[in-house]
Amino acid sequence: MSKDTSRVRLTAGRVDAFACPVGKSQAFLWDTEAPSLMLRATPTGRKTYAFEARLNGATIRVGIGTSADWSLDAARKRAAELKQLVDSGQDPREIERQKQADREAKKAAQAAKVEADRLAGVTLGEVWSVYLEDRRPFWGERHYADHLKMSKAGGEVARRGVKLAADGTKPMTVPGPVFELLALPLRELTPAKVETWAAKHAQTRPTYARLCWRCLKVFLNWCAEHPTYAALLATANPAKTKRTREVLGKPNAKDDALQREQLSAWFAAVRQIQNPVIAACLQVSLLTGARPGEVLTLRWEDVNTQWKGLTIRDKVEGERVIPLTPYVAHLLAGLPRRNEWVFPSFRALSSDPATIKRREAKHARKGQTAPAGDVVQASASGHLADPSAAHRCACAAAGLDGLTLHGLRRSFASLTEWLEVPAGVVAQIQGHKPSATAEKHYKRRPLDLLRLHHERIEAWVLEQAGVRFESQSADAGKLRAVNANYVNS
Repeated sequence: MSKDTSRVRLTAGRVDAFACPVGKSQAFLWDTEAPSLMLRATPTGRKTYAFEARLNGATIRVGIGTSADWSLDAARKRAAELKQLVDSGQDPREIERQKQADREAKKAAQAAKVEADRLAGVTLGEVWSVYLEDRRPFWGERHYADHLKMSKAGGEVARRGVKLAADGTKPMTVPGPVFELLALPLRELTPAKVETWAAKHAQTRPTYARLCWRCLKVFLNWCAEHPTYAALLATANPAKTKRTREVLGKPNAKDDALQREQLSAWFAAVRQIQNPVIAACLQVSLLTGARPGEVLTLRWEDVNTQWKGLTIRDKVEGERVIPLTPYVAHLLAGLPRRNEWVFPSFRALSSDPATIKRREAKHARKGQTAPAGDVVQASASGHLADPSAAHRCACAAAGLDGLTLHGLRRSFASLTEWLEVPAGVVAQIQGHKPSATAEKHYKRRPLDLLRLHHERIEAWVLEQAGVRFESQSADAGKLRAVNANYVNS
């Protein structure tokens, strides 16, 4: 018990009148009717009821509440309840702690149930957005754009590569294959539903469906490792089933490539393309063996005419420098410098007065100013987006149907076999990862050594194509191409 023991029969008046004496930090007033009940007062004027008793040889004190919140009768009743617990050998503090723990556990269980109910309705689309933002720092722009494309809703006016409808309007874009899964709750994505989805898209675009399926598998692997979404998966990875793989089929190895005897026809057709930017782009693609996207996104700052090098934005290594061979340098020297891109995307504007007047009126109705000059930027990026259409037309004229832009890269690698160029040299020029220990850890070829082989490759290709080309070393920077069908000087 407290040493300051002042006992009286507590009444409402005595409780109100009780105060802490000046100079003391606290004062106690014990009730004679309920001996374990005391009233504690502090210098601030706060008065609280408390219960104090002895349990197992030790003094325990349990707070009851303030005199403002508890009436005297209620405080006496609570003190009597606590006294019964102590008399039975129970510690009121432990009981209160257990009750508090039970309340917190119940509260946590309720919160978990609310979260579980919320997660039960989380759609694949919501998680897909989180996934893209989480992985974007580790992806290239092209890979990120591919994920956006396969999950697009469609319904936009098609911009290129389409035929007009009978009424003269352009068709609408179709949704990406992954889009139809986005509204599905993640926990409802079962192997059976993925198999049905795969079977549907395998009938129309099997190659693209396989790409989307591979990306979907990686996404679900990410979900399986995520602390929040792992519990929502029906299986470890609903997209990873034998049936889905069988439905989509195995990809056929691409074999489109130019043969030595086809080079003459290909060069003749490509150099007849009216757009000099596209014609140069296609020839550079073949003679460098670079990926189509690497060629299309070449900037003028990447062209080093002093040291004869081309800096390629490599999707694997970040960037690589390859030789700027004489004929490629000649092609680039003849291109217009309209913006930062080596292969800009511009279209010519009509100089007909009537056409110009109609164009100005059309822009005026939209509150815009008609473009001035003889050309206007044709793509949002400013560089060529996809020269495939022009390439297909040229190949059709040359009788080489089926040759793709990536087939030009494949052609470069295949044609070097005729010259027995070391495989490591070709891989370094094309940006392939080394395939042997010696290549990976020991061989470091400088640009001049690559140039020795690369210029030999270019000269041989031009020779087989019937393109006579001579670089005037005495007159640096001025190159001359001689051909029966095409002459530049």
